[in-house]
Amino acid sequence: MLFWFLAFVALLSGLVTFTLINQSFMDTIPAYGGTLVEGVDGTTPRFINPVLSLPDATSEKDLIGLVYSGLMRVGKNGNLYPDMAKSFSVSEDNKEYTFILKDGLEWSDGKPITASDIVFTIKTIQDPAIRSPKKSAWDGVTVEKIDEKTIKFTLNQPYAPFLENTTVGILPQHIWGGLEPEQFVFSSYNIKPVGSGPFVISDIQQNSSGIPESYTLLPFDHFALGKPYLGSIVFKFYTSYNKLVEGYKAGEFSSVSALSPVSAEEIKGSNTQIISTPLPRIFSVFFNQNKQALFVNKPVRKALDMATDKDEIINNVFYGYATKIDGPLPPGVLSDEGTSDTENIQTRITNAKKILANDGWKLNPTTLVMEKTSSKKATQTLSFSLSISNNPEMKKVAEILKKNWEKIGAKVTIKTYEEGDLLQAVIRPREYDALLSGEIIGRQPDLYAYWHSSQRLNPGLNMSLYANVTADKILENVRGESDPEKRSALYQKFLTEVHSDIPAVFLYSPNFIYVLPQNIQGVNLSGVSVLSDRFANVYQWYSRTQKVWPIFVKK
Repeated sequence: MLFWFLAFVALLSGLVTFTLINQSFMDTIPAYGGTLVEGVDGTTPRFINPVLSLPDATSEKDLIGLVYSGLMRVGKNGNLYPDMAKSFSVSEDNKEYTFILKDGLEWSDGKPITASDIVFTIKTIQDPAIRSPKKSAWDGVTVEKIDEKTIKFTLNQPYAPFLENTTVGILPQHIWGGLEPEQFVFSSYNIKPVGSGPFVISDIQQNSSGIPESYTLLPFDHFALGKPYLGSIVFKFYTSYNKLVEGYKAGEFSSVSALSPVSAEEIKGSNTQIISTPLPRIFSVFFNQNKQALFVNKPVRKALDMATDKDEIINNVFYGYATKIDGPLPPGVLSDEGTSDTENIQTRITNAKKILANDGWKLNPTTLVMEKTSSKKATQTLSFSLSISNNPEMKKVAEILKKNWEKIGAKVTIKTYEEGDLLQAVIRPREYDALLSGEIIGRQPDLYAYWHSSQRLNPGLNMSLYANVTADKILENVRGESDPEKRSALYQKFLTEVHSDIPAVFLYSPNFIYVLPQNIQGVNLSGVSVLSDRFANVYQWYSRTQKVWPIFVKK
């Protein structure tokens, strides 16, 4: 009995030792399976269709990003790489882009994908009768089918960010080709789409009124970049932001995006990971020199810029979920972007007062507002309004700016508008002294619409009504320059002009905040430009792992 007992102990010990040694030489890799349940704030989808979906329809964009594929896909740091495309080439004059499709591409209904599908999608976008929100991006572009796997795009003139257009989701011609333009919006395929993306919609749960409350998606085995690891993704829709946050706290789902910094701080937990990354957007105070004569005076603009405490905004409004900026480009575009604020705020306020004093401004001891008397004995007061949207974060930022600027003798009146009113009654007619607002720059920045002098009036987006001949020429050259290093050099020259002119106070770029359960791995958000970009590498996400010998690991 003692012999057999010792033999059993020896055998068991040997097995344990062998297992431990075996595992030490094995690699951990993603395994298939697991579910991600995500809550979504906003109306339920109407057009899960890349041609028809509106820019602000977030729930639609999320599903489009999962269900559809484009020729190109967003990768790390915003770089683009082939999705449906096997390869592409660009002509020497940067006007022709030729794409070759991968072999064996399929739609989720099993039908083959050909060059005809790409041509059909782009021509559908260009059709005025369809009224696609993406039409302006494809105006002036000719698309032609060379053969079953080759497509060529021809531009009227070089446009460096064009490749970004080719991330648009492609529609199956055999589904949509037989419809008249007026029938597009009524098709059931807008709700139950056929695509070629990493996931397919398998189930839609509706309430008693027939309104979808949740979508369940399963991995698409024939996705061009490989079958996704996650076994399913479930979207649950909530009618308001407050209900969304309440649903998360109640455990109704485990993932949520586009949270406010305040909410992100509130829901931190042991089983939670919060991923944050700067968005390619900037928020600034734009000076309208045509409306407010004060801002014609460069020392005034410089003093206001110097007296702005960006650190207080970042820490007290965004809890660190934002990045300071010192120019019209978001973080990550140029290697040395950021802020030049090296002195503390008290020193900068002192220097701002000196700038005003040297320009002839004096503090009125009664009103505590700076005044300046011209040679014609006319007195000018350092008093102006700041227009903002009725948004909690914008209100907090505006109050900090008001407090900062009052320290150097400015009188600031904050004017708050609802979003629609701000756009229609204030921004478009340029009826503001100073405007606190944001600009969506995108992954491949094109600042022409925001800063070229031709864009000073509506529908242009030049909020400072900035006019600089040298800057105009640079922006025109940037649009046609495809070489990244040369584009960077041109933007450096543009920044030099802007820093010298001070047409605005550049404040911050907000961060995208994504809450996920700890077990979800493989997420990369470095290329996020819009919210749906978070799913760019969703096919690489996983929640389960397995141990295998290194020889079985795909390199």
